[in-house]
Amino acid sequence: MDIQVASDSNKPVFCVECNDQEASVFCEQCDEDFCEVCHAMLHRTGSRKLHTAKKLTPHHQTNDESRGKVIDSNGKEGQKDDTPMKQALLEMDGTIINSSGPTFGDYMTKRSKTVPLRLNAEERQYLKLLEAALNVSEYTDKIDIISYSNKAKRIVAQITELCEIIAGLVVSGDYKLGGQLFSKKNVRENEEIFQRIFEVGRRHKIMNPEKMRSTYGKLMYMLMDSVIPEVEDYLGFSCVIPIKTVYDFLKSRESIDVLHDDNIVLATREISTEFKTRQQIENEVQRKQIAIKTVCEKYANERISKEDIERCLSSMSDNNAFLKANRDPCDKMLKYLAKYFSPTKNDQGYSLAIHAGRNGHRLTHTHSTQFTYVHQSLSLWREIMNEMFLLWSMADEDLISPSAYRLTNTGQGLQRIQACPNISRVMHKILNHTQKKCGSWVGSSVVHLGDKNVPNAFMFIDKYNQVARILTPIISTLDKLDSLVSDADVAEYVSSEFGGVEQCRKDILHDLFRHGFDGSGGDNYFDAGSCIDGRLTSAWNWCSTIEKKPFFPIFLMTGFVGFDGSEWVDQ
Repeated sequence: MDIQVASDSNKPVFCVECNDQEASVFCEQCDEDFCEVCHAMLHRTGSRKLHTAKKLTPHHQTNDESRGKVIDSNGKEGQKDDTPMKQALLEMDGTIINSSGPTFGDYMTKRSKTVPLRLNAEERQYLKLLEAALNVSEYTDKIDIISYSNKAKRIVAQITELCEIIAGLVVSGDYKLGGQLFSKKNVRENEEIFQRIFEVGRRHKIMNPEKMRSTYGKLMYMLMDSVIPEVEDYLGFSCVIPIKTVYDFLKSRESIDVLHDDNIVLATREISTEFKTRQQIENEVQRKQIAIKTVCEKYANERISKEDIERCLSSMSDNNAFLKANRDPCDKMLKYLAKYFSPTKNDQGYSLAIHAGRNGHRLTHTHSTQFTYVHQSLSLWREIMNEMFLLWSMADEDLISPSAYRLTNTGQGLQRIQACPNISRVMHKILNHTQKKCGSWVGSSVVHLGDKNVPNAFMFIDKYNQVARILTPIISTLDKLDSLVSDADVAEYVSSEFGGVEQCRKDILHDLFRHGFDGSGGDNYFDAGSCIDGRLTSAWNWCSTIEKKPFFPIFLMTGFVGFDGSEWVDQ
């Protein structure tokens, strides 16, 4: 593929298909500029597959990119191929790389830039104050309505009221501290304390997605409104500061070397209890504690204490725990797919083929196509979960950017529709990476962002937080089937109804892979399909019908309580 300059102007040229990403490929036959994802999607089959393309080089190439150029044997200037290094950095999940390539310390440093710092004792008190204030606040009820009164003034009144509630709670909890902060100072003069409290809430939610489920939306919509220039002028102060990350904390104390220590792997690992004896688990915990103590003693100085270093290590360990709870279910489901189904042939009665218009399906796929579609969807979810903290950081930036939003009835009430440029850029990179790993792509590559399907970055994050909630209960049931048949009566039931444990497991997977990945679940026929977010909608639609499945009693016998963690209620 030849290389040419995309444009002579300073303005970037965007993809003609999605109008969202900067163009990186020019098709000579189409005579159009595309981003890499759209070009691959449109030119993967048919006569377009034979089109010739040229790689575009952005006019505003950075100096760092220029330094990567090398001179080939013919004396021509070329670009240094650093793809292997980038690939290794992207795919490292805990393996130490030898010294000739990127080290695990480089990987940890890169990841630490998006890993929030664990809350300390003081910040946990701030969190309690914030949650209490948000619980009684009616912010969205007062702001996200159709009204002819001045919206900026309504926003300022609600933000001021929330700050005053927090101030009152501080005084009631610690009269001396409250007197020092608020007796002679108004809300504007306490800008720093309110910024810290709001930042603590955002940081806590990223680290604990299952928390603040009813209050986080209020907080982010309030902060979204607070950065509107007119509102900020009325308020007289800013409510927003950047989220405190492990990297920022260590850098401010000149202690980044902590992340390059040889013991960092052991000190931040997530200890799994599966298939291990109690003694093995205790030994691993002890080794981890020794590693933490060694790192803390080695790097503690006048700039950073042992407690602060341990806090950073615990934060990185929290990230590994998140990956185990959210990314690993995708890996397990991929293993189940490969174990019980083949992409080239199918057992009698276990074909994954689906037909649009039958049994609620919205797509038409052969067995092999559906196998590939399911595999690609699970692989994409896996990559999204692996980069979830990065996506959350981008979502936070998009939500509190000065970018305007519009209040629109999307069919699910009034929603804030706002552009999401940062999260869109990262999602397209993840999608492109997944498509390259899979080799081919079945279905649409459209990522809905800033429209009625996914109105804003908050809705996007909330949507993909459901991946683990969907897969974990299913995997738990599949894993517990073997132990379930230790009871003679249950074993007889499983044998008579399903033909044995393996057949029961295969029945569950067969139903999930056909009906959970069939393009269903949209509000109407046109909203359903194979787009990126539509795949998750289909899976969630399958979950909503679980009580109608013949294997639902098996789920209940293995301890199933619901897909959202709450107790199952028979309707």
